[in-house]
Amino acid sequence: MEDGTCNNQHNICPIDVDFCFNAILQIVLQAGKIVTEGFLSTKNIETKTYDWDLVTEYDKRVEKIIIEQISELFPSHKFIGEETTEKDAKLTNEPTWLIDPIDGTTNFVHSNPHSCISVALSVNQILQIGIVYNPMLNQLFTARKGCGALLNGKQIHVSKIQDISNALIGFEISLARAPLIREKFQTRFNTFLYRSHGVRTLGSAALSLCYVAMGAWDAYQVDHLYCWDYSAGALIIKEAGGVVLDTSGDEFKIMNRKILTASTPQLAEQLVKLVRIADESIAKNNNSTNADFHDSQ
Repeated sequence: MEDGTCNNQHNICPIDVDFCFNAILQIVLQAGKIVTEGFLSTKNIETKTYDWDLVTEYDKRVEKIIIEQISELFPSHKFIGEETTEKDAKLTNEPTWLIDPIDGTTNFVHSNPHSCISVALSVNQILQIGIVYNPMLNQLFTARKGCGALLNGKQIHVSKIQDISNALIGFEISLARAPLIREKFQTRFNTFLYRSHGVRTLGSAALSLCYVAMGAWDAYQVDHLYCWDYSAGALIIKEAGGVVLDTSGDEFKIMNRKILTASTPQLAEQLVKLVRIADESIAKNNNSTNADFHDSQ
């Protein structure tokens, strides 16, 4: 069932997660109508930090509505939202909603239907609820801690792929537009590409994570995004039976801005090693270049 209780006796949480889930689900479904309206309309487009970091009036409207309606129901809850929160916001133990009103705004601007609303709830810095909703393609991914993951009300599971040679990998190569991380992203991309079945980029981290959860992809890795981009998807993957780690292979932490996911522990371990190989090759090349430069002086 998409709503109701999941009767998980092992999830000790100081709030009523089922009540919160049912409330936010209705709010997100209503907000999806605004996203669909915007998808079919002319948009006012602004840029934020970079010329590829876009925002529309629909991003702002959706976030405002979600925050206002949650605040009416749960006045003590906190928020970290893409359009209304400072990027260095701190996550506390208080119930906190992590909101990306339109993940994949560039897709949205170009009338590409791969964009979505992403909302997660953290309590004591543990993810309890994740909802990712793409109204254009009628994809509603949901999860509650300990209750499994659903797509449009039906249970979903990650794939069983264990070896990267058989894996389809998701990787956000579009972020390579940023000069300071370009070499790292390009090197990781090539390292994955030459060892896997293929590499795909969707332009929405939240949906990419959900693709791993439903078994359409076998892994996904990205750094330098924010908690609102990946938190809901991270929980959905975990509840679909997948692995979610920090890119280093350590425990995933919501605010670290590094995430590596895979269908199986074996595949995750291989990806962690490949990321390390890629990053070490960059460091080695840079050290060699610096040495050549100094030798020439």
